[in-house]
Amino acid sequence: MSQNSIPDFFVYGEPVRPLDVGFLHVETVLARSNIHRGEVAAHKHPQMGQITYWTSGSGTYRIEDRSWDFSAPAVSFVPSNVVHGFSIGPGTDAIVVSVADDALAAIAGHSLLPLDRPVFADGLPHHAAWKRLAAVLEMIAAEYAEAQAGNDKVLPALIAVALSHIARLGPGGTISTTSSEASLALGLRRLVDLHFRDNWPVDRYVETLATTPHLLDKAARVVLGSGVKRVVSERRLLEAKRLLLFTVRTVEDIAYEIGFDDPAYFSRVFRERVGEAPAAWRRKQLRGH
Repeated sequence: MSQNSIPDFFVYGEPVRPLDVGFLHVETVLARSNIHRGEVAAHKHPQMGQITYWTSGSGTYRIEDRSWDFSAPAVSFVPSNVVHGFSIGPGTDAIVVSVADDALAAIAGHSLLPLDRPVFADGLPHHAAWKRLAAVLEMIAAEYAEAQAGNDKVLPALIAVALSHIARLGPGGTISTTSSEASLALGLRRLVDLHFRDNWPVDRYVETLATTPHLLDKAARVVLGSGVKRVVSERRLLEAKRLLLFTVRTVEDIAYEIGFDDPAYFSRVFRERVGEAPAAWRRKQLRGH
């Protein structure tokens, strides 16, 4: 660990650039192996989510401060701005489908999978759901590679199906939401990502999203699992964990970075929420990585 910030990428190893409306990209992990050589460091994508479907081999996949040792088949969905990375053995490969946030917002109403949070699923390789997911991902890869007329309509539909299969494989089963709630909640998440350091009051989020306090709080609870204030505080805590785990910045510096004026108060809040002080949590996590 030798950096002071978590890198943002377009696709791994390439700098962030503006995305076309409805942007989609499909490639294999092996296609980029000359860059990562089996070790993809912690990073995030600020404008798009990713499906990664492991078709062969094994490794360790990391999302934020959690990790899974896996053998294919395994699959993940990671929304934009979620830190992730992996280490894999020789011969390990995956299909990676990257989808711009605006395209995901259009897909959300047709997917069983909530698109605001990451998910990882593996195990039960002979389960019929894996065969269905594999078939859909292979169709997506072929449709993308062949670039036939009309694939701008076919690919989003196939991606919605793939995401729904992931929901069936992942923990907790499916979560049903209306498309309006999903859209509002995703809008809140994007705003929180941008402004959690600024201590916006709830009314500012309500005004910016042109909604009501009741509708915003309901959408947050149904789709994100907690009220607006809790969503903001969880985002600040997540950023603190990211910076503690993936950078060398001091606890005091991290406190100021995420919007706390008093590092001692930040440490108390962190201890109350996590169960140990930031420095102790960092040491424990790094011993396990």
